[in-house]
Amino acid sequence: MIESLVEQIEARFAELSQQMTDPEVIGDRRRYAEVGREYRALEPAHELATRWRRANDDAAGAQELLAEDGDDAELRDLLASSREQLAELEEQIRLAMVERDPNDDKDVIIEIQGGAGGEEAGLWAGDVFRMLSKYAERRGFKVEPLDVGDGKYTFEVKGDGAYSVFKYEGGTHRVQRVPKTESQGRIHTSTATVAVLPEAEDVEVEVDPNDLQIDVYRSSGPGGQSVNTTDSAVRITHKPSGIVVSMQDEKSQLQNREKAMRVLRARLYERALAEQQAELAADRRAQVGTGDRAEKIRTYNYGERRVTDHRVKLTEHNLEQVLEGELEPFTEALTDDERRRRLESQAAAEPTI
Repeated sequence: MIESLVEQIEARFAELSQQMTDPEVIGDRRRYAEVGREYRALEPAHELATRWRRANDDAAGAQELLAEDGDDAELRDLLASSREQLAELEEQIRLAMVERDPNDDKDVIIEIQGGAGGEEAGLWAGDVFRMLSKYAERRGFKVEPLDVGDGKYTFEVKGDGAYSVFKYEGGTHRVQRVPKTESQGRIHTSTATVAVLPEAEDVEVEVDPNDLQIDVYRSSGPGGQSVNTTDSAVRITHKPSGIVVSMQDEKSQLQNREKAMRVLRARLYERALAEQQAELAADRRAQVGTGDRAEKIRTYNYGERRVTDHRVKLTEHNLEQVLEGELEPFTEALTDDERRRRLESQAAAEPTI
């Protein structure tokens, strides 16, 4: 049965390789993007399949020589080693072929804002923004702030596989610490909510200009003071869905409009996924929750220097490093957990391409 799966991987990879150079496919933006994503997703499985072929040939050769030459210790060791490698590769191939989230390769737009806890929640939202930005830089991604200030942070993380890393950060992040403004030294519990949206490409979300209401106004800073003397800030309302996006980070109205449209497309794309493929993409409301202290995906306890991810019951006692962006252990544990759950949810039949 594993050989049948290997054959399917080899055949599909050869087909995708051919399509990547097909002028007709290259000329179709949507099709080319789809083929490129599938090619990159199948590449690791194809490498494993190639290694399985080599190990299988070694085992067959050793078996044949043993049949001819009789008892040979070196050949017996080679056969045992090849069979052990085949078993390991078979398991790896099955895991590699677990159905992936189709958005894993995409860039992401992340929205952070304070939840429960008043002013301290806004400060914590800023700390979460810094932590995730540091993590993105550690992973070699590019961070682009879209709208930052007043306890709300919207930014984009660009790079191959960004969503596969940051999708696990969506939810309520709870902090337990003594606020700087606390004179009695009492520990407060506050939260920040994080929404992680896969960025939609132009070919994936079509927005009818007639469905948009675009308002321009003057940018304002803290306390309502004017930041710009021109109408550079932009507010876009998508009338059919009621989604409103405001952007005033740039001095140029065109730049603010372009950023606002990117966020709008991401929100519309995420909404469509939640409606059409609820099992693959969490609804934003479910991801963020209400921001109540009882809702949390992860707790950061300053007194104990402890960080606990409640989804996989993983605790690390290196709070300072985590806040500097060292989130790899949590991402790895959550990735493994997702892969196991997906594998369990698939039927006992062999995975198909």
